[in-house]
Amino acid sequence: MAKPGKQATWGGRFSSGPAELMQRFSESVSFDARLAPFDVQGSKAHAAMLAHVGILTAKECSAIQKGLDTVLKDIQAGNFTWDITCEDVHMNIEQELTRRVPAAAKLHTARSRNDQVATDMRLFFKHACAEIDTALGMALSALLTLAEASQEIYLPGYTHLQRAQPVSAAHHLLAYIEMFVRDRERFAQIADRANWCPLGSGAIAGTTLPIDREFTALQLGFVDKKGKPRVTRNSMDAVADRDLFIEFASACALCGVHWSRVAEDVILWNSAEFGFIKLPDSFTTGSSLMPQKKNPDSFELLRGKAARLQGHVTALMAMTKGLPLTYNRDLQEDKPPVFDAFDQTMICLAVLAGSFDGAAFNEEKCAAAVSDPALLATDLVDYLVVRGVAFRDAHHIIGALVGLSEKKKLPLNELSLADVQGVSDKFAADWVDVFNVPAALKKREKTGMPGPRQVKKQLAKWKASLRLDR
Repeated sequence: MAKPGKQATWGGRFSSGPAELMQRFSESVSFDARLAPFDVQGSKAHAAMLAHVGILTAKECSAIQKGLDTVLKDIQAGNFTWDITCEDVHMNIEQELTRRVPAAAKLHTARSRNDQVATDMRLFFKHACAEIDTALGMALSALLTLAEASQEIYLPGYTHLQRAQPVSAAHHLLAYIEMFVRDRERFAQIADRANWCPLGSGAIAGTTLPIDREFTALQLGFVDKKGKPRVTRNSMDAVADRDLFIEFASACALCGVHWSRVAEDVILWNSAEFGFIKLPDSFTTGSSLMPQKKNPDSFELLRGKAARLQGHVTALMAMTKGLPLTYNRDLQEDKPPVFDAFDQTMICLAVLAGSFDGAAFNEEKCAAAVSDPALLATDLVDYLVVRGVAFRDAHHIIGALVGLSEKKKLPLNELSLADVQGVSDKFAADWVDVFNVPAALKKREKTGMPGPRQVKKQLAKWKASLRLDR
């Protein structure tokens, strides 16, 4: 039989403490200790508010705030001993603070761990979104640098993993930039939704004490663009809501989907069969058996990490779908998926940036692949359309030419004029002029197309808007 452990801070109505096994099972300090900076920040603001409304004296408030600073300093220096009998980061800090500053026994006045952790996590989300934004900026910078250097390198674009039409390598990289910019916007939106202060909601129904929630919000920086305080509007929702957790994990997962798609392209390009790109030694590995191997491990791991992030979203959705209002202990399990999503997103974006920093396109291999005349079959369709042939008819005619080239075992552009005029009298001697990749791209200068002027314009726009001039 398990022996009862030390009495908890909430143990007034209990005749004995929880079993040691229950303490180990229910503790969260092993993972929520990382909230210490945010917990101290919230407690200092709460103390200031209690002094503001007269519940604490100025002297008590000052002693508590200084004590909180010393506790945090010890934590950050690795000189703090975490105790699972105190369950979580909140009680560990509070008990140590009270040992040092007796007045801290008043600190928990007018708050619950429910609104305390909700506040800590909103501060965490604001911080995490800012950190990820910076990491995304580094990845975007690496992509832009490579794109700038690759404006005159052409390669096949693919649909269904079949060669489709030629594009510049820069245009292809700019597609990734669009993805990651959308990710930046999503994290900015999440940070904005996190920017509402739940402190003062209590466990479920607030408090009868004369607190000033707006004062606390101002202290913690929960303000709108005009500097006005933003406080949550329903005490039950404030402590029960986990939308932010799911949205944050979802944004991380979707960002992971994006870098995984990038990784898949690069892995294919890096293979001997494609040979379009050369990866840096610093982000590749070898084989323990085959000495010739240079494996794109960084990109393969990026693919794998993306799946891990998707699992976190599923865990959070499944955990919250059947919970009644308000707080339930199940919600303690909301933090490990979120913390891991943050950690993995940060390192993956750093690896993505590092992998592209040393990458370079293989111009010779790209040029050989893009010389395939079939890539310009659609341009031949356009050639006929300009000469008055209906698109569907032109499509059929070029399809017949492709079939003829296969039958004759000749590249499409090596068919004779007699051959092509035998399929359609709309062809003239200039039909072979279509098979010029740079010229074909120069005809694609409408917005969003891969024409060289468009690409240059897009690169300049992103450098200016992302403040990534290098």
